[in-house]
Amino acid sequence: MRLGLLETVGMAASLVFAIPLGIYALERLLGGETLFGAAFLAVAVLMVLLPRYLTTPGDLPGKVVERAVGGVVAEPEEEEEE
Repeated sequence: MRLGLLETVGMAASLVFAIPLGIYALERLLGGETLFGAAFLAVAVLMVLLPRYLTTPGDLPGKVVERAVGGVVAEPEEEEEE
């Protein structure tokens, strides 16, 4: 899973909020509050996964351009050293 610069920054921003929530969820789970702990843990996981895998109408032009450029521009081949 290769991320571009903007995707990496977006992932970092999601993690800034998801990690503390995940820690709180684990504390609730270990404290015996299973329902709240599981709910908070699910929210923390979704905070990270949804922006990565959910496509919104605003993302479609970028994906179209990315495919078009990928089809036109070939990646350079690595040269073998002898």
